[in-house]
Amino acid sequence: MRAARCTEYGSPGGLSVVELDGLRPGPGEVLVHVHAAAVNFPDVLLVANSYQVPAPLPFTPGSEFAGVVAELGPGVSGPPVGSPVAGAVLTGAFAEQVVVPVASLRQVPEGLDMVHAAAFHVTYATAYHSLVTVGRGTAGEWVAVLGAAGGVGSAAVDIATRLGMRVVAAASSQQRLMVARKLGAEAGVDYVHEDLKVRTRELTGGEGVHLVIDPVGGDHAEAALRALRRGGRFVTVGYADGKIPRIPLNLVLLKDLVVRGFEIRTVRQYAPDAVAAADRALAAMVRDGMRPLVSRVHPLAGVATALTDVAERRTTGKVVLDLTS
Repeated sequence: MRAARCTEYGSPGGLSVVELDGLRPGPGEVLVHVHAAAVNFPDVLLVANSYQVPAPLPFTPGSEFAGVVAELGPGVSGPPVGSPVAGAVLTGAFAEQVVVPVASLRQVPEGLDMVHAAAFHVTYATAYHSLVTVGRGTAGEWVAVLGAAGGVGSAAVDIATRLGMRVVAAASSQQRLMVARKLGAEAGVDYVHEDLKVRTRELTGGEGVHLVIDPVGGDHAEAALRALRRGGRFVTVGYADGKIPRIPLNLVLLKDLVVRGFEIRTVRQYAPDAVAAADRALAAMVRDGMRPLVSRVHPLAGVATALTDVAERRTTGKVVLDLTS
């Protein structure tokens, strides 16, 4: 099988596509023929050995995929061979085959092709749980979304709008804000050229937002925290900026704020009921026409370019590798 391989930590340019032996599933596992795999920022961090959880060398990057069940391991009764499935792993998805625990797989929501199925679950589940499970967002509330044209950011804008929230999109250019507006954002802040705190407060009538979703981190996190109204909630989701922010706790104290985090890898372990509710809600939205924003599709041979574009934030929405080409 063909697979992208990381043999030395560093930039995505060091990746190569090689031939490896085919895989076989063990007890409790499923072998999937991968049709498409989405590129996420943590993939970049893993290649650079900068992620919270290291991946020992050599390894195949890739964490999000869609494909067809090829073989069931011992003790696994389903899904049936030939079923379209999507799933998430820490590494291994940028290959024509992946072996995963059966619990890591999900049925592809009706209406999604393989490219969109690969781009859907991690970002849309992250966005939903950040907004609802952790952020407790409700219809009519103002929510500021940082990195609003990126993978998680665009999903958060899309879901929040569909749930009746009023979105202030925050992004690094007017072009990226236009992407967020097309997804339903009511207002936008170019945080490179505008004061994020001041402009967000102006757009919300002076009071500020009820909720912040921050997948970016870096220097804009504190400004977003200051843009919250009293009693607001701040959800930290990731650090695409490359810098983990240091939040002054006196701001949390003085404004009675709530700061929480969300991490997709462990939610199924500690909140299975919330996961089931999110899956039902997202499937209903897909039936109503919701689709992830996919801006670029590359063949597996273009894996280095795809990861570099994500690392340098040259993309909007999701970038996907087509393993069938």
